[in-house]
Amino acid sequence: MTQMIKGFGPLLRLAGLSLVSLGWLGNAQAAVDAAAMQALETDGSEWLSYDRTWAQQRFSPLEQINTESVAKLGLAWSIDLDNKRGLEATPLYHDGVLYTSLSWSRVMAVDAGSGEILWSFDPEVNKAKGRDACCDAVNRGVALWQGKVYVGTLDGRLIALDAQTGKPVWTQQTTDNSQPYTITGAPRVLKDMVLIGNGGAEFGVRGFFSAYDANTGELRWRFYTVPRDPAQPQEHPELNAALKTWSEDTDWSLGGGGTAWDSMAYDPELDLLYVGTGNGSPWNREVRSPGGGDNLYLSSILALKPETGKLVWHYQVTPGDSWDFTATQQLTLAELEIAGKPRQVIMQAPKNGFFYVLDRATGELLSAEKFGKVTWAERIDMATGRPVETADARYQKDTLVMWPSPLGAHNWHSMSFSPLTKLVYIPYQEVPGTYSNEAGSFVRKRAFNTAAGSSEITELPREYTSGALLAWDPVKQQAAWRVERPNHWNGGTLVTAGNLVFQGTSAGQLEAYSADKGQPLWSFEAQTGVIAAPMTYQHKGQQYIALMAGWGGSGALIGGDAAVATGVRNVSRMLVFKLGGNKQLPALAPPAGSERVPEPVVAAASELAAGEKLYSQYCAVCHGVGVVGGGVIPDLRHSSDAVRGAWDAIVLHGAYQANGMAAFGDSLNSEEANQIRLYIMQREYDSWIQETKK
Repeated sequence: MTQMIKGFGPLLRLAGLSLVSLGWLGNAQAAVDAAAMQALETDGSEWLSYDRTWAQQRFSPLEQINTESVAKLGLAWSIDLDNKRGLEATPLYHDGVLYTSLSWSRVMAVDAGSGEILWSFDPEVNKAKGRDACCDAVNRGVALWQGKVYVGTLDGRLIALDAQTGKPVWTQQTTDNSQPYTITGAPRVLKDMVLIGNGGAEFGVRGFFSAYDANTGELRWRFYTVPRDPAQPQEHPELNAALKTWSEDTDWSLGGGGTAWDSMAYDPELDLLYVGTGNGSPWNREVRSPGGGDNLYLSSILALKPETGKLVWHYQVTPGDSWDFTATQQLTLAELEIAGKPRQVIMQAPKNGFFYVLDRATGELLSAEKFGKVTWAERIDMATGRPVETADARYQKDTLVMWPSPLGAHNWHSMSFSPLTKLVYIPYQEVPGTYSNEAGSFVRKRAFNTAAGSSEITELPREYTSGALLAWDPVKQQAAWRVERPNHWNGGTLVTAGNLVFQGTSAGQLEAYSADKGQPLWSFEAQTGVIAAPMTYQHKGQQYIALMAGWGGSGALIGGDAAVATGVRNVSRMLVFKLGGNKQLPALAPPAGSERVPEPVVAAASELAAGEKLYSQYCAVCHGVGVVGGGVIPDLRHSSDAVRGAWDAIVLHGAYQANGMAAFGDSLNSEEANQIRLYIMQREYDSWIQETKK
């Protein structure tokens, strides 16, 4: 189960993994446990969880690299990776070793000082599973606990690996693999339990998250986020209450959604686990739950007792979600002074564009204000905690263009909070979305189905898409400063006690700013779009900054012209920096172009229209809206004659499945596949005409 990864050097192949530096295998490591996690509050040398601590602040107390010294920051070492999809992981650091994941759920351990690969592990995910991934074959990272490394795989497995050898210790299939569930998020570990959720709401699944015994892999408990058909008893009492918020006419076969695919936080003093849940399935509530209802526990922040999974409180961020406004974005715990009193809060900047501050013991809403352009709601009513929606926000009469889009004002890209500046650093993006009621043409076959216009995904105009590094004051609920970005889909942030905030950009830079004022201080050309967040650690007395750099994710795949505007492509590397580093990246080879002069397509308008609709349902999520590739997966406008000559073999029968191009023969017939081919050829011709006019 090993895939040799370019740039790793000579590796010793060993039963499902690769090993080098065998002397390292005998070195006993200090345990990663509750004491080690709580020590992180003052000890910045290690990074033991996805957001460093259970509080998910992404703040490091390290200050060797600071506003005065950052100008001397340079590349210490890098690894070229055989990785052609997006890199979203945050590496973890423990006892001299970096642990990280790549696309397709692969894992590697790296010597933190030299960049030498210690071991690598490939779970050999069937590449056909990529068809069920809404947002690329990505993985946001691993978890560490008492000598084990935990990874969730795209096909729904949770695997525990020996931290010193990379050998599997136990494996659990956490999902029904006959359903289009996926796992892209990093596991979290606490109280000897591994917590993991899943994704798949665009394809019609029912959300849940689970706790497994960290030592044995035994299931401890499972929390379903939406009810099932009331003809059957609900799995736990919280679902009986939730059932009252769904219509009697709900079509339970549609799954309901609510997948918990990313954020989790933990307060050891309150002993509360916090989980964010996702969008409805399908998006359009009038199809999902005809007649309305809040549809609990969609798009909600849940607080639970970690030993049992019993719900303590919930707050629904977007009642009756109809826009893919998930609440899966980062949940950050902090102490803020509000109205002259210290309050223990939980903060979130979810997709819907409002910044929420809640009391984390009770779920009381303390404040909520827009942190960007929002047109679907006027405000949050503080008396009810509910949004005041604008007219026809639910797009039942007309096609609606609104802000934010399904990509969100803030997506999975991590924000950070500094207890020194008391500011939150948000990777903000301003992208419009188009919604329309497609209840009458809703398709239930295995496709990207939202009943909200997803079959006619609107190309994102370049002039209407942008981003920003936004420093947000959560007490005043206003911006302290911002750095404008010409493009969206920029990376997550890291803030340090050195008064620095780091962020990578979709245009291909890693940058550092002063955390208090936003002054630009340092920049590095990464040669690829950066979507992951950097992290920092201290090794042998020296502070390092580490980053997984590799363009991809849903914003790159589906983004069309807006993604092309970044001017980047996927060049996957692990980049590590230190003061005085002087390594250089090799020069990039020019991208391959197409010399073909296309000819006009001879086809009826009805054939091309049918092809466009089918392409939007089955292809756009990976190959881009309008058949405009975003620099990750091949742009089908430039596919070779050989590819088009073997069209049915590829599209229907999976000839390229080993590369991640699944077979669609269970959903499409030869006539439909040909309609897609004709539409792609027409888009090639249209694009060529447009380019020749420039």
